[in-house]
Amino acid sequence: MEFINGENISIVLFFVGVYGLIARRNIVKSIISLGILQVAIILYFISANSEAGIVPPIGDLSSAAAVADPLPQALMITDIVIGMGVTAASLTMFIHMYHRYGSTNWLKVKRKRMK
Repeated sequence: MEFINGENISIVLFFVGVYGLIARRNIVKSIISLGILQVAIILYFISANSEAGIVPPIGDLSSAAAVADPLPQALMITDIVIGMGVTAASLTMFIHMYHRYGSTNWLKVKRKRMK
């Protein structure tokens, strides 16, 4: 079961998110698919180059043989914050668009907007 690791799971999640963006016309499902894409990217960067036996870079490190690189973790914390902001802005714009056009379907909103 060596093929089940963070990198492979993140690749599968990424393509699930891409499928959700391409195949679904519902705006809420598109926003959820963007969230799935974000989680897949975060999981990939956190699990890339991870090895068994490495310790986090916190506390006394004199006895530790291998220390984890804190840079990807710090960058992914930033990505989580930015992703939450993007999701909040997307949902706010969706609510406004739903009240204006009365639909959650991309194509129906586009048709109503063209009139």
